[in-house]
Amino acid sequence: MAEVWEWDPSLYSGSAGYYARGRAAYPPSLAEAFVAELGLDGSGRLLDVGCGPGSLTLLLAGWFEEAVGLDADEDMLAEARQLSADCRWVLRRAEELPAGLGRFRLVTFAQSFHWFDREKVAAAVHGMLVPGGVCAHVHATTHEGAEGSVPRPEIAALVQEYLGPVRRAGRGTLPQGTASGESEIYRAAGFRGPRRFTVPGRVVTRTVDDVVAGVFSLSSSAPHLFGERRAEFEAGLRELLERASPAGVFTERLREIAVDLWMP
Repeated sequence: MAEVWEWDPSLYSGSAGYYARGRAAYPPSLAEAFVAELGLDGSGRLLDVGCGPGSLTLLLAGWFEEAVGLDADEDMLAEARQLSADCRWVLRRAEELPAGLGRFRLVTFAQSFHWFDREKVAAAVHGMLVPGGVCAHVHATTHEGAEGSVPRPEIAALVQEYLGPVRRAGRGTLPQGTASGESEIYRAAGFRGPRRFTVPGRVVTRTVDDVVAGVFSLSSSAPHLFGERRAEFEAGLRELLERASPAGVFTERLREIAVDLWMP
């Protein structure tokens, strides 16, 4: 494993098929808040950078003339294409922007910005916005709740038993977790703000299959990391969950979603 983490194509290898089921969907109220804050009316173009299987792209697409989802994981985009052929799905790394994609009314980063060369990507996006355009940084946690009946500490301990105590990410590790301090990055790229709006958290119900999918949807516990022990790990995870809830049903309260709007 690399001592200094660098992106590689294995980051979410094997996770795409688990993503839609394992992650809580963004609520309709998030789209409603975007519409109210930005006056969305079906005009202009949307670019969702690091779109994965299109979770946010598809939620917002109906409020634009064209919606473009960009991701470096081909399997994620294959999942997105199955959900909608109306959006434009682009297989590229964010570092390749502007990539001839044109200009946009709204560019979004939802649980993705920390994976990029942030200075380079923010500077590129700054030049891709139309007059009056906005860049939105979506702070959300969709794989787990702030509280609930899912035995999260026990799941984390099981993952560590198989993968070790240091967070894995692709072929490397993230001992300090993912990067923060994005506000300084945006300002250095020439953005003003942010203007923030929030959407309240909500309670979701999860089955054993949902929770298992959520674990495999994470870069830190992507299926490929377990190698030949993947089936063994999954069996142990299911046993843990069945002990925690013989009925196989869990509830969790999700954290609120905060969106920072950055203006060029």
